[in-house]
Amino acid sequence: MKLLTLVTLCTASLLIISGCSIKPTPKKDSTIDASLPTAVLTKNGTIADMNSIALEWEPIDDKRVEGVYIYKIELDKKNSGTDEYYDTVPSRFSTHYLDTKIEPGTRYGYYFKTYSSSAESKKSQMTTITSLAPMESVSWIHGAQNMPKSAKIIWRPHMNEKVKAYVVQRRTLQESEWGDIATVNGRLNAEYIDKNLKDNFTYKYRVRALTYDSMLSKPSQEVTVVTKELPVEVTQISASTNLPKMIKINWQGVDAKDFLLYRVYRSHSIDSGYEMVADTTKNSYVDTIDEDGKEYFYRVSVFDKDKLESVNKNYSALGRTLVKPISPSLSEARFVDGRVKLSWTNSDPRAKSYIVQKEYKKGFFETKIEDFENLTSLEFSDSNVVAGGTYYYKIFSVDSNGIKSKPSAEALIKIEEGAAVKKTAPIKNERRLQQSVPAPATEVVDEPAVNVIVPIKDFN
Repeated sequence: MKLLTLVTLCTASLLIISGCSIKPTPKKDSTIDASLPTAVLTKNGTIADMNSIALEWEPIDDKRVEGVYIYKIELDKKNSGTDEYYDTVPSRFSTHYLDTKIEPGTRYGYYFKTYSSSAESKKSQMTTITSLAPMESVSWIHGAQNMPKSAKIIWRPHMNEKVKAYVVQRRTLQESEWGDIATVNGRLNAEYIDKNLKDNFTYKYRVRALTYDSMLSKPSQEVTVVTKELPVEVTQISASTNLPKMIKINWQGVDAKDFLLYRVYRSHSIDSGYEMVADTTKNSYVDTIDEDGKEYFYRVSVFDKDKLESVNKNYSALGRTLVKPISPSLSEARFVDGRVKLSWTNSDPRAKSYIVQKEYKKGFFETKIEDFENLTSLEFSDSNVVAGGTYYYKIFSVDSNGIKSKPSAEALIKIEEGAAVKKTAPIKNERRLQQSVPAPATEVVDEPAVNVIVPIKDFN
């Protein structure tokens, strides 16, 4: 029979064999009948592939024969046995067998026995067959360097039309074993991009071709890829502490061809909680803050055109908006000569002017606050008071930026009923805390002055 029909006939034989639920197997105490014929391979009775071996033997006409026992020995395996029963062909009419449990490039030995209902034949002559070695992989492969968090592998498509896909394998310098990371379908596909990689890290790649019958080729040549390094870290950064309502951050710029921008972060804590506040291409940034003496920690990172961000956790700068001036020290507060007289001492050289704040009740339902601003001397006289009234005074200092200090100690002035007062109102800004209720006019009584001074807090 022509070997050209071997594969087709093997398929038919497998269908016949698979139809039997239970196959006979050799018996340990079986009788050897020398008159039974043995299976003899045809002249071209073997075909080897990478993952299969096909066998063809001469037809068996002896009607006593019920089938053929197949014995298989892995010759490249140490301590191989000589009596390795492998499978049964349960029909004397079958003349083909296909072994699909084959490793590429491996030597196997086969021999046969026929069997009847009561005996077995002698062993046939053993035939040695070597399966085909794995096919070569792609002939050319290349890895693109310096890509951001990724690596691109390209190769020349395999010439064998049995190839249906490519298995991409990867390992690092710290690993000894290769791992499969992707299967690229299609013989003519010739590219794979590996993503989410470490920065400035070395990876090795290789490719194996995969056939339609699930056979892997030999590995291709290895290629080494190093991913792109992160932008240079900003190491010199400073933040101002003397600017009103703002903090200016400065840092040393970087010199990089693929520079994109700087990103500024700030936090209340030096170690955590940083939030992005600005992106800029300059090496400085002004953070506007509507609060005096406000502190923030700042960090700056660098972005390149591939959107890679530099490390930014190693260097921080503490900035602060200009603090309020020191409060004036109230040294005197008294009612004398029909007016309230205040005096204080300057506690801060930044002070350029002062504000006197006056608070008093006007009727039962209204409290008024008056601010006397732009005072440049260290004393103040208030004659816009009434007998029987109670007044509270505080002093603020103001610097050249208009920043107002916290108030001084509060002074309470209580004017006795019937005390003589003078009516000369100083310049003021008036604020009312409750809805205005008209107050009755107070008649000026010319009586001796009475001083009542009750401090609410100790003077500074």
